Amino acid sequence: MKNTAMDLTQGRPITQILLFSLPLVLGTLFQQLYSFVDTVMVGRIVGTEALAAVGATYPLNFLILGFVQGACIGFAVPLGKAIGAHRGDEFQRSFWNGCWLGLATFLVMTVATLLLAGPLLRLIQTPEDIFFDAATYIRIIFLGLPASALYNYLAATLRASGDSTRPFWFLLASSFLNIALDYIFMAVLRMGVAGAAWATVTSQLVSGLLCLWWLTAKTTLLRGSGQRMGLSRRHLRELAVIGYPMGLEYSVSAVGAVVMQGALNTFGTVAVAGQTAGEKIRQMFTLPMESVGMGMVTYVSQNDGAGRTDRIWQGLRAGLTIQWSYCAAAWVVIYFGKPWFTQLVLGTSTSAEAAYSIQYLGIISTLFCLHGALMIFRNTLQGMGYSIHAIFSGAGELIGRTVGGWLAVTALGFTGICLANPMAWGLALCYSAGMVFHFLRRRERSGRSDLA
Repeated sequence: MKNTAMDLTQGRPITQILLFSLPLVLGTLFQQLYSFVDTVMVGRIVGTEALAAVGATYPLNFLILGFVQGACIGFAVPLGKAIGAHRGDEFQRSFWNGCWLGLATFLVMTVATLLLAGPLLRLIQTPEDIFFDAATYIRIIFLGLPASALYNYLAATLRASGDSTRPFWFLLASSFLNIALDYIFMAVLRMGVAGAAWATVTSQLVSGLLCLWWLTAKTTLLRGSGQRMGLSRRHLRELAVIGYPMGLEYSVSAVGAVVMQGALNTFGTVAVAGQTAGEKIRQMFTLPMESVGMGMVTYVSQNDGAGRTDRIWQGLRAGLTIQWSYCAAAWVVIYFGKPWFTQLVLGTSTSAEAAYSIQYLGIISTLFCLHGALMIFRNTLQGMGYSIHAIFSGAGELIGRTVGGWLAVTALGFTGICLANPMAWGLALCYSAGMVFHFLRRRERSGRSDLA
């Protein structure tokens, strides 16, 4: 199979990981940029109550879209292994079976989430004064689940082949489109929070269609695959065993975010708006760490397919070096810039909300190192195909966020909300690191690279 993308089984690991991850980092930054612009425009154009409504939907967004993203990344793990083993036939069979499995899964999810959006918002105690806007926003986002799945699966497919550049350019184009649509829908057409949601869904659909065009028209990855489009029980089982647990890992950890949001909602709309602003800023800084983690999935899956356990060890060390260097730089920037970032989101006349945002950023940024290391170990585990263990890692996040929410309500107040995510990262990191060391050492002893 002709493949002009990066071969991650060769070359210096830290260089290869950096080069492959750079487009992922830039892509997620631009992706977060348009999410950030959503927040700024909603807060400035529609008002702080609308901002709180969008923020109140974040745990449900995380819960459902997290499953979609995780499952799509998991469906691409066998594709990366096939590339590493130079098995074009396996790549094509896995790709098409991933399409059929994803189509069935995400259509069912779209219908279910549309029906359950209102009850879920009630479950997390969304304040009544923002409930209508929150329900409007999240229902449109859920309606766009197929568009999100289209982009995530096809982008993961291109990355599995070693091409992280094209998904970046397509995401960049959709980011600028999202910003333009934000202005048109909210400032010109006065659509309120619905405009922000429709802008996001439309831009996701465009980025997915661009990936589809490139994959089918500009690469040879699927050329001659007409005989390999049929359903295969073996491939469906492998995709489900890897993909569903990775999706559930995102969702299980998101349940903790739902619990934490319920605790946060008890502090009132002002605290919700302040934490929403701080969380959006936090995501701008931590998404590059997650992008390097996504790069580790491809790096590990290709080297695992090639039987290169030694390079997986080297990749671990390289990944941690990259993450911790970045965490130190991010902390410095946030330490000096958090008032300015907060003002950018909230404006100058919201001092109460700003105080919550600044407190949130000051505490959470000091513990970014936990998040950075978690992204390396968890994604190494997933790249080797042990995605069932990702659910247990997600359970650690669930426990951490639940404890943080409980502490917020019972003892620490808003400080407990600030500590909930770092507690989640730390617990998940302990489990993921232990499992990675266990499985790599077992593979060294047995000389195997297949799944246990």
